[in-house]
Amino acid sequence: MELYDSDFFQWTQQQADSLKKGRWAELDIENLIEELEALGRSEQRELGSYLQVLILHLLKYQYQPERRTKSWETTIINCRDHIQDCLEDTPSLRRFLEDPSWIEKYYRRGCREAVKETHLPSATFPPECPYSIAEILDPNFLP
Repeated sequence: MELYDSDFFQWTQQQADSLKKGRWAELDIENLIEELEALGRSEQRELGSYLQVLILHLLKYQYQPERRTKSWETTIINCRDHIQDCLEDTPSLRRFLEDPSWIEKYYRRGCREAVKETHLPSATFPPECPYSIAEILDPNFLP
């Protein structure tokens, strides 16, 4: 337990070694559970973060056509690629993309950033996500 607080990396190595060697009594079960749960949440947050940035750039692309740049298109492509990587590495994350409330959560955040970055009134943007998840992830879709 003390190692967990004082040298996290060493703790992870020790726990991995104990698992490999089947030394179950040496495992720090409580902290292992906590770290595994945190790891799952981290994967979910990573997916949400890419979705939020992607939605932000789709909104900017749609509502500020006069300011479009190659950088925006590159960000859209990169976010889609990162989302695809997340789904390939952790297929169970797809369920979040199928949850309308989860999409709306990141749409609201993307809208908030779009208002800040574009200086357009918040009423410019639809109250609900105007893009389907299929469109959001479609490498050929641009609004």
